[in-house]
Amino acid sequence: MHVLITGGAGYIGSHTAKALAKAGLYPVVVDNLQRGHRGSVQWGPLIEADIADREVMRKVFQRYPIEAVVHFAAFAYVGESMRTPDLYFRNNVVNTLNLLDAMRDEGVGKIVFSSSCATYGYPRQIPIPEDHVQHPVNPYGESKLMVERLLHWYGSIFGLSWAALRYFNAAGADPEGELGEDHDPETHLIPLAIAAGMGLIPHLEIYGTDYDTPDGTCIRDYLHVADLADAHLAALKNLCSGGASTAFNLGTGSGHSVREVAAMVEKVTGHEVPVKEVGRRPGDPPCLIADAARSASVLGWQPRYSSLKQIVQTAWNWKTRCNHSHFVTSHGL
Repeated sequence: MHVLITGGAGYIGSHTAKALAKAGLYPVVVDNLQRGHRGSVQWGPLIEADIADREVMRKVFQRYPIEAVVHFAAFAYVGESMRTPDLYFRNNVVNTLNLLDAMRDEGVGKIVFSSSCATYGYPRQIPIPEDHVQHPVNPYGESKLMVERLLHWYGSIFGLSWAALRYFNAAGADPEGELGEDHDPETHLIPLAIAAGMGLIPHLEIYGTDYDTPDGTCIRDYLHVADLADAHLAALKNLCSGGASTAFNLGTGSGHSVREVAAMVEKVTGHEVPVKEVGRRPGDPPCLIADAARSASVLGWQPRYSSLKQIVQTAWNWKTRCNHSHFVTSHGL
């Protein structure tokens, strides 16, 4: 079975391509490499293209016998979305509309969509269930919600089968060491804490220490990227077996504070993580934790690698491996 993965050169997309290939599927990656990495595409062909190009997408569907799509291609920086909302709505929404129309033209009727807990906005209850009100507080979350509405109407009118996977906090690296997290700029807590511990940046900034949480810092639900990849595979199998179109939360059902994450990085790496306490960032809820019961009951999915220690250990293994490879290359060894 051929599966098109848009944005498959990115962090979660590349891990998902590996998971699909290990399950016997054939991933075909389309990525413009604007924010992805060519070296991350290791389990099938890479078509360097943009999903905004309707003619290219038509040719991809005609060249390969694509039966389903896993759609990651999107911009995902909240702060950037507040500065350039037009960029986010054009890239995340308009380009997805183009993809859906190309799928419809070529008779491809199944899609798994990379959505986000950012569609919920400020939570009214913890943990957050899928039927929680969706009221995004930034253009990034709004763009993801807009795509969810597109999927709903394309399903109702054109018969599209879809799953929207609302992740909480993706983290960690491939347990086998083949892939990891490499963003530019890096905004995620765990790689920043590791970088501070390694002396690659001066300190880890803690945004707000006066939240209504046990230690005053924000609490988030961290999910290992390999577990996320497995969830995409499970959602795809569910659609192929006739499962109903719906949204799924992906998380562990428990959370860790910023200080707890920094402490775990110190424990795993043996390096002190220098921190600088700064003011709150606008739009940061005190606590975000998933109710992922639907994913367990419908998809049969359970996280396997998502203890905080496992997440940090795999991220550390990846970072030290990358630094060693860079040292060897730059020194001609």
